Amino acid sequence: MAHDPLFEQRIAEVLKAQGAKPEHKKMFGGVAFMVHGNMSVGITNKGDFMVRFDGSRHAEISKWPGAKPMTFGKGDMKGFLFVDADAVESPKAMEKWVTLSLAYIRTLPKKSSTKSAPKKPTAKTAKRAPVRKK
Repeated sequence: MAHDPLFEQRIAEVLKAQGAKPEHKKMFGGVAFMVHGNMSVGITNKGDFMVRFDGSRHAEISKWPGAKPMTFGKGDMKGFLFVDADAVESPKAMEKWVTLSLAYIRTLPKKSSTKSAPKKPTAKTAKRAPVRKK
């Protein structure tokens, strides 16, 4: 499925309506929405909605309509699910998933902005001039 800018815009609007200041970041062939430097929700390259939430609720939330496991390697990634785009077609359904994600993201420590300035080199990472032998 090709990138759907309207789907991306809908997600951003729901995040903003809930007081978040999302930053778009291209990831995994799709777009992730970062809130306070933490990945919250996104769109996969296949057009699925991706959501991050408290992993202790994984068994319960994986039964919600449209939820699909997010697997890499041998098992499900606890606290992450894919959601069929059709299952978040209505604004109310989208809000439910975004609210879920933001409730968890707001418990995490804030990370520096993904658009921050490059870090200054440290003594370990600074390139040293080659030493000339006389």
